[in-house]
Amino acid sequence: MLTEVVVILILTILGWVIAFVWAPFLAKLLVRYKCYKKQVRTVAPDGSGTPIFAALHKEREIAAPRMAGVLFWVTTGALALLFVLLGKYQPEIFAKFDFVSRSQTWIPLFTLISASILGFVDDVMVVRGSGRINKGGGLKFRHRLLVVFLIGLVGAYWFYFKLGWDTIHVPFYGDLHLGIFYIILFIITMIGLFSGSVIDGLDGLAGGVFAIIFTVYSIISFVLGQYNLSAFCGILAGTLTAFLWFNIPPAKFYMGETGILGLTTTLAVVAFLTNTVLLLPFIAFILLAEIFSVVLQMWSKKYRHKKIFLVAPLHHHFEAKGWPSYQVTMRFWLITGATSLVGLILFLIDKV
Repeated sequence: MLTEVVVILILTILGWVIAFVWAPFLAKLLVRYKCYKKQVRTVAPDGSGTPIFAALHKEREIAAPRMAGVLFWVTTGALALLFVLLGKYQPEIFAKFDFVSRSQTWIPLFTLISASILGFVDDVMVVRGSGRINKGGGLKFRHRLLVVFLIGLVGAYWFYFKLGWDTIHVPFYGDLHLGIFYIILFIITMIGLFSGSVIDGLDGLAGGVFAIIFTVYSIISFVLGQYNLSAFCGILAGTLTAFLWFNIPPAKFYMGETGILGLTTTLAVVAFLTNTVLLLPFIAFILLAEIFSVVLQMWSKKYRHKKIFLVAPLHHHFEAKGWPSYQVTMRFWLITGATSLVGLILFLIDKV
């Protein structure tokens, strides 16, 4: 077990170091090609205006380039490919560093890269100012939703038919057999967490939250003996920490859709691989709070004809109330750390 700990730590540190080294070059490249958002969203998903949102983002959206999320999936994908090759040519040295496996990391890697490419296409349209008129540019929501649904369908198919999984674990109770409904739950969870992309709205917010979440999942998967998955989550956490160095106020760049879409959908896969879907309300509490704030706001505006929050998602509500953006970010980090720790403790107690 000591060997696995050392390998995972080395891979995590490598993810951080590599991402940290090439992040400045990426920032210069994004500036050179003017990867800035050309317009601020002025229309909400329900068709209403967003004056408060537009005011909060008027300068921020064009202050730094987007698309820095390539840092996560390119670094992780490159490390995976590197150690697959090194493991084949020098197995006596590098075999233990090859964290790509059919049962643990094929689907997370596929999800991370495919969803991130979708986000990359969206980002390209955003910086060109094409696509959604008055909504910041980019792909239409239904088109992104369709692709995420297809990614979820592929993942569900792999879990159910290839891996033979059809149960979820209920903490302190045991396994609950779902049969074919496992596929439905998988897709719903994938789409639900995809909606969590709304968290990417303040300098350092999404990066810090996901760094904590994937660190916790690296620990959980290690406890379960899923060492390859633990390494994968560790590498992601490492790249996110490197990203944070350049993303904390004032941000040098933003992750964009190519970052947030890959992270949210990959989180869904990791939760199913570790059979901890029912612990997501703790581990990803802030993410779910952001999602529900948007859902509740839209419901209230449609049926009550008034808002619950000054502006949704939740972090912008606190901004509108006068909290400095860095204060919102750090408090959300603290909440994520606390609730993730609760989720981790519940997981460990359940395993005893």
